[in-house]
Amino acid sequence: MADKIQFDLVSPERLLLSEPVDMVTLPGTEGDFGVLAGHAPVLSTLRPGIIDVKGLSSGDMRIFVRGGFAEVNPDKVVVLAEEAIPLAELDAAVLDQRIQNTEEDLAAAKSDAEHDRIASNLTDLKQLRAAL
Repeated sequence: MADKIQFDLVSPERLLLSEPVDMVTLPGTEGDFGVLAGHAPVLSTLRPGIIDVKGLSSGDMRIFVRGGFAEVNPDKVVVLAEEAIPLAELDAAVLDQRIQNTEEDLAAAKSDAEHDRIASNLTDLKQLRAAL
């Protein structure tokens, strides 16, 4: 049996996952990278994207994150995500409505800073929708 690595995924709302896994693929700011047991220590920022988790006791899992940080050690991976949503929990209709609402907010933005913040959020939502 292959060595496992402890994976902890924390979002502002809750501890989403804490379990030994075979491999985790993370959307690093500099590009995606895979983590196995024995990986060299790394600290990385995360861009919006999909975390692929292989070897969970309940099967593989894909999770959308809207950015955050990852700390990798030889025996543990900890992800602190701005927002984390398991793809299995997503409802396309709810997501489509959220995109529509965000597009309306973008049209009503009153400042450049507000426009940029909403546009970034809209890009993340559209990327999430494309991942479904």
